[in-house]
Amino acid sequence: MCLLCLVLMAWPQPAQALPLPQSELERSCWLKYTRDRTRPNAKGVTTVDFANLRHGDRVRSPFLVDFAVRGVGVAPAGKPMKNTGHHHILIDTPLPGNATDKIPFSDTHRHFGKGQTSAVFDLPPGPHTLRLLFADHEHKPYYVFSPEIRITVTGARTAEPVRIDPTRFATTCEAWYEDEVSRPRGPGEWLGLANLRDNEPVTSPFTLQFTVDGYGVCAVGQSIERTGHFVAQVLKGGRTVQTLDLANGATQSTLSLPEGQYLLRLRFIDTSTGRDLLPPHEHQLPVVAHERM
Repeated sequence: MCLLCLVLMAWPQPAQALPLPQSELERSCWLKYTRDRTRPNAKGVTTVDFANLRHGDRVRSPFLVDFAVRGVGVAPAGKPMKNTGHHHILIDTPLPGNATDKIPFSDTHRHFGKGQTSAVFDLPPGPHTLRLLFADHEHKPYYVFSPEIRITVTGARTAEPVRIDPTRFATTCEAWYEDEVSRPRGPGEWLGLANLRDNEPVTSPFTLQFTVDGYGVCAVGQSIERTGHFVAQVLKGGRTVQTLDLANGATQSTLSLPEGQYLLRLRFIDTSTGRDLLPPHEHQLPVVAHERM
């Protein structure tokens, strides 16, 4: 077998990005919320928030929760590293009263100590409150937390799918969108963007939220099995215009790009060997406008 063929076989092939909805109604509805999903957060230096859920959403169970953190990096529990921590979700329970106490392990205090960037929950029908809380390697909270959101679980995901009615587009679009953004991605390993679909037009500046399923995120400095960090390369016309090496364990980045067609190549890199843990994710990224912030 020729040497070039061996090289091509060994090189990881790009993973397919999630496509825009095929239905014209569903695509129109999805694009209606693009700016909400990508608008940069100017609230503070360090924040955590839900990347896909909003206060008041109505979802079917099981449902996906994507985590977003800004200003610090992610590292698994038990690994002391400066400016890093890991996510917790408080379900139907208030914030801990004492910042020196470790967050307990319980059904209402869910820990993501492997450096996860998302999770799937199965909650009973009815109203529930959710809050993200970021904590250090010992599960002691930094008191960096999201606003508490209230969602309503309407029933099982096996029920009749949510449809958009063109005669009642506004209300049925919202219901379909809430169902779509909370839809689990399915089992297995996956690397990509939590807040954008392939070839989805964006307004600059915009925030990209990176996620990985099947692995945890860890800042460079620790060697931990099945963890890595994100590296994003932005190309235009085959030439690299920007490279983001998120070696600090960050899971999102804000870009400001001139209008034009770009290709985003996202990699997930082993923190100790530098090799790709998953095939790179390629995402067509059209920038169609610029907004003054």
